[in-house]
Amino acid sequence: MFAWKLAPALATGNTIVIKTSEFTPLSALRVTALFKEAGLPDGVVNLVTGYGNTVGAAIASHMHIEKVAFTGSTLVGRSIMKAAAASNLKNVTLELGGKSPNIVFDDADLDQAVRWSAFGIFFNHGQCCCAGSRVFVQASVYDKFVEKFTAHVAKLKIGDPFKSDTFQGPQVSQIQFDRIMGYIESGKSQGAKVAIGGERHGSEGYFIQPTVFTDVKPDMKIIQEEIFGPVVAIAKFQDDDDIIRQANDTVYGLAAAVFSRDVSRALTVAHKLHAGTVWVNCYNKLNNQMPFGGFKQSGIGRELGEYALSNYTNVKAIHVNLSEPAP
Repeated sequence: MFAWKLAPALATGNTIVIKTSEFTPLSALRVTALFKEAGLPDGVVNLVTGYGNTVGAAIASHMHIEKVAFTGSTLVGRSIMKAAAASNLKNVTLELGGKSPNIVFDDADLDQAVRWSAFGIFFNHGQCCCAGSRVFVQASVYDKFVEKFTAHVAKLKIGDPFKSDTFQGPQVSQIQFDRIMGYIESGKSQGAKVAIGGERHGSEGYFIQPTVFTDVKPDMKIIQEEIFGPVVAIAKFQDDDDIIRQANDTVYGLAAAVFSRDVSRALTVAHKLHAGTVWVNCYNKLNNQMPFGGFKQSGIGRELGEYALSNYTNVKAIHVNLSEPAP
């Protein structure tokens, strides 16, 4: 994530302070060491480690920092905006949470939709802001999709992420593990059906079984709140108007996907979805030239592509008179 911010910030001539996640500091430490080895002058790229409520808060409220770019939760994004407003009105780019809808029409290639949908939610153990955690399937093919999807999920290997045949590794921390298991228990207690998974994997580590819920209702926590884990809720829809209403029934608007052999229909629906990125017949396919960011409470601003460059520059107008006399 910090590479998305680091590259355009450097390209536009800025000096940078990186505050890495307290859960994953080593990769950022290694990258900054490589910058030094490459001969980048001291002070151009700087790294601080620590917790968000201390180090992160200090950055957000610092009077001499002019820009903050953040990827994380909507809750923390609000805190950053408040601190930015209360200090020096610094410019802020926020890439925040999501509850992205994944829509499967009755004319879709179901085998393709199953594979992409599984990748869309279980990629990176579900710890992805744009994860397709809500799958909506047209009623006439719902049962067939659920059957194929659960059969596919049953084959996913959980284990050591450093092994090439592993699809899903552990969650990032005990806190996140407990949070996800809490959502799974919430789904069960609210009456959703566990089609597969629903438990921890093994007795050690932060491994969670890929979990698929069916028979979900719109007001359930598992379909309204970001879980940030390997948990997906599958619901039915009837027609285009119904799915647009259900898909947009969320405070988030980061991403979405539409599966249909009718590309014209898919594009029509895509334009009506409140999402910054919509994939058609695929999921989580990112291109460095395409902007990425969300609507509503999923954030402010865009990353990647030429849009990212504007995040780290200011527009200035300079007027020069060479010949016109004063009035």
